[in-house]
Amino acid sequence: MHDIKEIRKDIDAFKKALEKRFIDIDYEKLKSLDILNRELIQKKEILEREKKDISKSKDETLFEKSKNISQSIDKIIEEQKKIKFDLDKILSNIPNIPHKDVPYGKDENDNVEIKRYGKIRKFEFVPKSHYELGEKLCMLDFDLASKTTGTRFVFVKKKLALLERAISNFMLDTHISKNGYEEISPPLLASENSMYGTGQLPKFENDQFEVKLEEGSDRKFLIPTAEVILTNIVRNTMMDLKSLPLRFVASTPCFRKEAGSYGKDTKGMIRQHQFYKVELVSIVEQNKCLVELERMTNCATRILDLLELPYRKMILCSGDMGFSAEKTYDIEVWIPSEKKYREISSCSSCSTFQATRMKTRYKDQNKETLFVGTLNGSGLAVGRTLIAILENYQEKDGSITIPKVLRPYMNNLERISLN
Repeated sequence: MHDIKEIRKDIDAFKKALEKRFIDIDYEKLKSLDILNRELIQKKEILEREKKDISKSKDETLFEKSKNISQSIDKIIEEQKKIKFDLDKILSNIPNIPHKDVPYGKDENDNVEIKRYGKIRKFEFVPKSHYELGEKLCMLDFDLASKTTGTRFVFVKKKLALLERAISNFMLDTHISKNGYEEISPPLLASENSMYGTGQLPKFENDQFEVKLEEGSDRKFLIPTAEVILTNIVRNTMMDLKSLPLRFVASTPCFRKEAGSYGKDTKGMIRQHQFYKVELVSIVEQNKCLVELERMTNCATRILDLLELPYRKMILCSGDMGFSAEKTYDIEVWIPSEKKYREISSCSSCSTFQATRMKTRYKDQNKETLFVGTLNGSGLAVGRTLIAILENYQEKDGSITIPKVLRPYMNNLERISLN
């Protein structure tokens, strides 16, 4: 959440910086609430000083006045709470300011390609989709998932289930042993405070799966990404400068309603309510965010290089970035059946935006108290990696050649076939 004190210093500059986001903000209401909130705080402080003076004087003739002052203070506190709530509601729905490097644009059509990597395979036959391949192998079952659970779910079976697990383990091993991340196996439920801290709430509440626990308990949500839990490890913490950077990795199921994607990617595994993802999170000094973003993105693309899958790197425009991000790279893998690249990872620097919401700080070498920088990225989406392998490594007979780096994770199996 943005600091109202910083906005107040130069609201015109703040407006200009957020124009790139294409959002409507009632700045007049924001200003008036801020003014009223400060006026009420000042009134309360004046009355509290007066009450304190009466108490010191021990003048019994003023006791009734003191009582009236207390009642006035209580009324102001209640009024100020309401004003502060309305003020915070506006502030908590304002996204992060785009970094100056971010290209101006409204949606995905304005994202900028940086570079393509790998060689796109030329097939001597018409490549099938991942769901056609999986169903013919009797290893992807969407109908059974619809029967037991509903749409946008799938049963992954037999050797494809082994391949899915192999992908996850390979990614974890690479990020831990080669890229220097610390493995975490986190809870899959997040509190309302945790969801707020990383920016999922309140703006994106309709995308979340809320879990009902015992009556009267705090709200809990299934994690939409392990980023929520991993980043909140440092919530409400004064970090030791020597401990930075922190780099975490987790492989977890993720849960999203996909509320805004009605009619999109209804076939197959591209867009599901439940999916597996290996997530990377970094906590760094605030002036090292952009350097860490390049490092994190390289860690993610290294997985695709090792799997020998063709991909491209994109920088997202200002209108297509996530709510908490200041700068984002998308990595898109080649999907032969669609003849186009599809997102398989998104790596973002959030600068101090999440840390401000989480109240996570550190003292720099000059003993100045600063908010940390936070970053997150997919390293990678496991389901989409499975899709990419099925389609790019398919053979004419419908079998799937297993990438060499995954074979040690699959009992040295070289191919998946029906027989």
